[in-house]
Amino acid sequence: MKSDSFDFTAALQKALADPQIGGNFRGALDGLRGKRLALFNDAEELASLRATGKALKARVLSRLPELLTQLEANCEKNGIRVHWAETTEQANRIVLSILRECGADMVVKGKSMVSEEMGLNRFLEQNGVEPVETDLGEFIIQLAVEPPSHITAPALHKNKLQVAEIFHRCVPGAPYTENVEELNAIARTTLREKFRTAKAGLSGVNFAIAETGTLVLVENEGNGRMCTHVPPVHIALMGLEKVVEKLDDLPPLMRLLTGSATGQLLSTYVNAITSPRAEGELDGPREVHLVILDNGRSTMFADPELSGALRCLRCGACLNNCPVYVRVGGHAYGSVYPGPIGAVITPQLEGIDNKGDLAGASSLCGACEEVCPVKIPLAGHLRRIRAEGQAAPGEGCVRGAGAKRSLVERLAWTAWAYTETHPRLREYLLRAAALMGDKLPEVGPLKTWTAARTAPRVAPKSLRQRVREEGIRHE
Repeated sequence: MKSDSFDFTAALQKALADPQIGGNFRGALDGLRGKRLALFNDAEELASLRATGKALKARVLSRLPELLTQLEANCEKNGIRVHWAETTEQANRIVLSILRECGADMVVKGKSMVSEEMGLNRFLEQNGVEPVETDLGEFIIQLAVEPPSHITAPALHKNKLQVAEIFHRCVPGAPYTENVEELNAIARTTLREKFRTAKAGLSGVNFAIAETGTLVLVENEGNGRMCTHVPPVHIALMGLEKVVEKLDDLPPLMRLLTGSATGQLLSTYVNAITSPRAEGELDGPREVHLVILDNGRSTMFADPELSGALRCLRCGACLNNCPVYVRVGGHAYGSVYPGPIGAVITPQLEGIDNKGDLAGASSLCGACEEVCPVKIPLAGHLRRIRAEGQAAPGEGCVRGAGAKRSLVERLAWTAWAYTETHPRLREYLLRAAALMGDKLPEVGPLKTWTAARTAPRVAPKSLRQRVREEGIRHE
């Protein structure tokens, strides 16, 4: 579902002016980065594991239509009903029709970013169905009426004092307490009755194995298992890129996912759902439905370069290591998927004209690429999205290409390209700039740049001059 219109610059300024956002994110993300580093402490082993993960996901993309067909056939053979949705509107309608068929006016939800992409909660509420988030972080932000701020930790922007206030204000009869165990107990008690009485449960899918028709869900709280096993109907939502070829492919991908997301060797719960409850079994749902969402992924798949983003495992490691995300948090992006991967995916899903600015929220330092478990070239993708925004009429492949076309920027890049291909002119200009030192005129883009930064100072001598004068051999 398309995000509501928002002013990206205003959102960034608001986030930067709030010291609590920076404090909450830095504290939490420092911990996640530390756990990841502690787990992946063998650089050679990690490099090999990431290469394997990249190869496995690349193989999936090379056979994506074939594997999706195989997944559908094996799921249907196992008794799982498969539904295809080209758009989020179609996916929402499918979910609603399933809920109405089973008479559900309330659904318990495990964590699902695809459901956030669909705007499912709002759609269900508009149609008389109560969605109940059961992941603790999702439960907190549902009470606070806020969107997730992180892919794997949706309430990362809240500290325990804020959670205490939300529970006391929104949960009937809940006392005010800052004790974490007591806060967990309040959530557990509130949700237990929902699990017991819900006629339907909904979850995401981390991996869908084509070879066996198995849906794999990883989690740490047990709520996912409750959503998928206690209600008589289970609805699983997945983007079409979640398919995996074989069961043997799962171990390396699981290790990359949990290690990159939370620094765990393995998550506390791993749910593998291959069929509804069979005759004679004591638990499990009577019906299992799988909704496979496209929503622009086929267009991404058709682009030889940007299709690399479909390798994403949704671990959130690129967010945790992005200096921009750490400072401004997830809400500033105004989209379901924040951070570097969000700045690549969202403009493709919602158009350059709507969300092309997100690609500018990066220093291109490459930290996101260095930690990506499947080696997505995020910096290159961000540059491509920026270039798509400046594309000439009739050029560009991403929806809304050329929407950010600017005469000033085009002239600046043309001048830069001309200068870099004419060495004598380049040297002359550098010497002229060096004479100005830190007296560069603060006009145009430089004025905007220096509004929050120290003005750049041109060195008196270029690196080329110093190398030449100091007699350093070029080897």
